[in-house]
Amino acid sequence: MPNRWSILALLFTVRATMALQFQSVAAVSPLLIRDFGVSLADVGVLIGLYFAPGVALALAGGAIGQKVGDKAVVLLGLALMLAGGLAMALSSSWAIQIAGRVVAGTGGVLINVLMTKMVSDWFAGREISTAMAIFVNSWPFGLAIALLMLPPIATAYGTSAVYLVVVALIASGMVLALLYRSPSAEQSHAPQQVRLTRLSATAVIAAGAIWALYNVGFAMVFSFGPAMLTERSWSITAAGSAMSLVIWIAAVSVPLGGYIADRTGKNDAILLGGCALFAAIMIAVPRSEAMIAVLTVLGLVSGLAAGPILSLPARVLEPGARAIGMGVFYSVYYLGMMAGTALGGTYAAWFGSASGAFDFGAAMLLACMALHCSFQRIARRSSLPATRAS
Repeated sequence: MPNRWSILALLFTVRATMALQFQSVAAVSPLLIRDFGVSLADVGVLIGLYFAPGVALALAGGAIGQKVGDKAVVLLGLALMLAGGLAMALSSSWAIQIAGRVVAGTGGVLINVLMTKMVSDWFAGREISTAMAIFVNSWPFGLAIALLMLPPIATAYGTSAVYLVVVALIASGMVLALLYRSPSAEQSHAPQQVRLTRLSATAVIAAGAIWALYNVGFAMVFSFGPAMLTERSWSITAAGSAMSLVIWIAAVSVPLGGYIADRTGKNDAILLGGCALFAAIMIAVPRSEAMIAVLTVLGLVSGLAAGPILSLPARVLEPGARAIGMGVFYSVYYLGMMAGTALGGTYAAWFGSASGAFDFGAAMLLACMALHCSFQRIARRSSLPATRAS
């Protein structure tokens, strides 16, 4: 039986390729605007389309994996990511860029939902909070690598070269995924035939919306931050490096926030305080001249609320209802991310500068805090998280 920490490292690495592919558009957004003659709003839509398939597929992802196997679905997802990336690399049509993005996003949805389940299978009852915090960090890790690596490639060789590099990394991820082994003994003890109550479902929807809004706020940083800095005459390479600083520091603050919440028992306080600080610094970023300093602070505060937010579904879900509950959670998340990134780009275009996306992101973080109050009220009313179906 493989060591569960080595399995976590494998899943971390494979999921990071999804973050790389997602960020490949934002990392070269100034070149896309120039080469395709599109606007910031168009780029925002293209970024958001990566999440569009999740609205329909997240709920079904777990069921598909149960029928054909988690590993098989992850390999299918990686194949779709590879196909979508190739289509974007080999075409100069904006319509193909859109189609390829949707295909790649379909694969991303499948691996995201199934890999989250895989981590739960290996760590249920054993360091699950630590494991999930590490696993979630594969996203900012992949984003930071993309911001450092992809802009210089785009500057030297063009956007097609960027997509081809990402495709090569996805192919490497497929090789790694072949090494995965399932802890079948642990899975066999999972409770069956559990359904959500109406209150539990409502609470999970609220939790998914909070996670979506939080990630929309975070997405404004790495989706429109490079464009904001290039508007200030930064090179695309320097802009990408500066924004990667936020994500590298956030990769530390994410587990730190979860650790503090666990140690102090102040989950809600860390969630609300983290969102408030994040929103305040988001407003300050486009109005600051000391850019590196303010981006450093942004990285320090941006990850604090992530762990507490991800713990919300567990408050209202019994173990046997987690598959369907997390499907609902991710469906809401993908819908929010698709709409939020597109609206952020539209707002920035209306505002007349990519810096407007930071104000939009701050508003989304404040909305997280309001939604959390609703979640608390629903959770208090739901004394039994789920009931067993007869």
